[in-house]
Amino acid sequence: MPPAPSSPPSLWQAIVDFDGTISREDTTDRVLERFAAPGWEEIEAEWHAGLIGSRACMARQVDLLRVSPDALDTFAATLEIDPGFPDFARLCRRHAIPLTIVSDGLDRTIRTVMARAGLGPIPVVANELRWRGGDRWRLLSPHAATGGACASGTCKCRVAAQLARPLNLLVGDGRSDFCIAGEADLVFAKASLVAHCVQAGIPHHPIADFADASAHLEAVLAGATLPAASRQREDKING
Repeated sequence: MPPAPSSPPSLWQAIVDFDGTISREDTTDRVLERFAAPGWEEIEAEWHAGLIGSRACMARQVDLLRVSPDALDTFAATLEIDPGFPDFARLCRRHAIPLTIVSDGLDRTIRTVMARAGLGPIPVVANELRWRGGDRWRLLSPHAATGGACASGTCKCRVAAQLARPLNLLVGDGRSDFCIAGEADLVFAKASLVAHCVQAGIPHHPIADFADASAHLEAVLAGATLPAASRQREDKING
């Protein structure tokens, strides 16, 4: 049985993807569709084909953005989140489980969407969308892997290792979550992350939305069985 995360010190932290997980659609794609000059889709095709990593892909795509900060923020504020996410965030807060949004998307877009949701401060770790003046932008990736093995703009394994808690709950949906899914202690998976977990033999809970995620987390908090590797890690931490 996992330790009750409400009893100090809690061992758990929640690492939650944003695009397609918290948000109902990929917000970066929506921004590019609305504001990028022609050519961004060809760059996207290179990424899908495995010719470039997401960091290189997004840096080139962001160079094509033509939008003022006010227009970008106004558009981002119209993008919707999963209506079940607020309850999931409150569930984590109630049990003292730190929740961090860890995304290979754009920090400015994420913060704008989350501010509209009105959930209070939730840490965001993502690529930095830096305004260059006028309608031009560039991408910075301060959370990229340092060794070159990970081609993502945000290396979620690196971020998880820097967070405070030893046991990780991952909620994700896609390629940026593949690596960390193999290291997380509990995985709630959507979309292509489900297929990856099945193919790689990674224990996971398939979810359709955050209503499912909350139900699974409630079960864990009530004493549901964890995967064997996670129980062993937990036992080692507890001595």
